[in-house]
Amino acid sequence: MGIPVALQLYSVRDETAKDFAGTLAKVAAIGYKGVEFAGFGGLTAKQARAELDKLHLEAAGSHEGWESMQKDLSAVIAYNVELGNPYIVCPWAPIQDAESVKKFAALFNSWGEKIQENGMEFCYHNHAHEFAKVGGDYALDLLFKETDPALVEIEFDTCWVTAAGADPVEYIRKYAGRCPLIHLKDMKAGGDKVLTEVGSGVVNIAGIVKESDSVGVEWLVVEQDKGERPTLESAKISYDFLKAKGLL
Repeated sequence: MGIPVALQLYSVRDETAKDFAGTLAKVAAIGYKGVEFAGFGGLTAKQARAELDKLHLEAAGSHEGWESMQKDLSAVIAYNVELGNPYIVCPWAPIQDAESVKKFAALFNSWGEKIQENGMEFCYHNHAHEFAKVGGDYALDLLFKETDPALVEIEFDTCWVTAAGADPVEYIRKYAGRCPLIHLKDMKAGGDKVLTEVGSGVVNIAGIVKESDSVGVEWLVVEQDKGERPTLESAKISYDFLKAKGLL
């Protein structure tokens, strides 16, 4: 396997809130090759890029709220261009019925075109609610039918695909060539969606990494929204599992 692994900084948001640059250094020390942003800790784009360069980290992507992009897409684009970030990702939207699919498909096509004009790509990151049925299809699949594959790509959160009762390996295969980013996230057994370190739960991590490698995924992104341990410790446990299993 040769896909680089990044950490979604939302996983360590308690640490970045106290010391953003210092937390980047600790993430790099664990071994992560990149980070996916979820806010910038008050740093300018120039400052954030300088911190990445100093630590030999790459920007794998940045989560930007749909409301922020609707309000001022130009500002979002300008910051990420200066940062040197390749992927702007909408992390969530209320997509679960025909009306919302139509609304967000139009927005995403428009945003994707403008983002691409500035040398970056646009992705949508799923949760589980997009697996609501609309007619005979999932809202998620309808969304991707209604969006232009050249303008709107996918960051599959494989934990939420699993939680919705779907197979993340099949979804990666189904959308091969359209999912440059994959979220590696794990959850405990029991159906209560309790998140845990990668490799400690029921998500088919090995299968996901293997399929990601076969379809040319560019980044695997570790994320753990909640946990029982200190967040940086959890981030290290997840990284160490991937390394020990030869999945890096």
